[in-house]
Amino acid sequence: MFDSHNKFRTFAELVGFPDSLGSPVPAAADTHGTTVLCLRYKNGILNLGDRRATAANYIMYDRADKILTLDDHTLVAISGSFARSVEIARYLRHAFKYYSRTQLQDMSLEGKLQEVSRALAGNLSMSLDGIGVFVPIVSAYNPATDSLGIYFYDVMGARFESGEYGAAGSGSDRIRGVFDYIQREKGPFDKRPLDDVLKDGLTMLDIASRLDSATGDMTNTLPAAKTLTKDGIADVPSSTLAKAVKSIHSK
Repeated sequence: MFDSHNKFRTFAELVGFPDSLGSPVPAAADTHGTTVLCLRYKNGILNLGDRRATAANYIMYDRADKILTLDDHTLVAISGSFARSVEIARYLRHAFKYYSRTQLQDMSLEGKLQEVSRALAGNLSMSLDGIGVFVPIVSAYNPATDSLGIYFYDVMGARFESGEYGAAGSGSDRIRGVFDYIQREKGPFDKRPLDDVLKDGLTMLDIASRLDSATGDMTNTLPAAKTLTKDGIADVPSSTLAKAVKSIHSK
């Protein structure tokens, strides 16, 4: 935790990040996960992701979990290289825990967001080579300000805050305009109840799956879904998801 000069060492310095992640596999064999989105709703944030992971034109897995918990107040929705994303998410989880145990306090929201930027910057050389690309969306609750936020990044680690929604992955380009349309027709997402926003989010995932072959449909496998509020993180019950999916497909 401290070096010979009694200087505090960060978790990245302690484990030698990003070299500790190792070299990713060649791009042809790199498994990718898409599509993820985050939506504000009244008093919370909904995270949704399809379950498909692909490698080139092959469907590798239809049970991939792309909504990962980093700590009690932070979720990350991952897209891009699935293996690299999971490894970086694991690094972030340990970095947050390491800080809280050594400093006897939780890392600030700004510190967490900077740590994500550091992870992306450390992965940049691989991203530029077209392998190991990791594009996250972070949902976080800040106890210091009693506020919720959605943050998305580019592959270089630049951070942007989104007021109402965020989307990433190959299917996200197909549905970006739908977010604005829904807000114009139904009002701001953060003023509406979870059940309504859930149906809108599932509708967008369904549209993405029809227009993007890398995005899995919801016919056989329910999407991953978690909520974040000031009270913590919770899974959306499978019965609630199944009912919402059925109502969408019945239209």
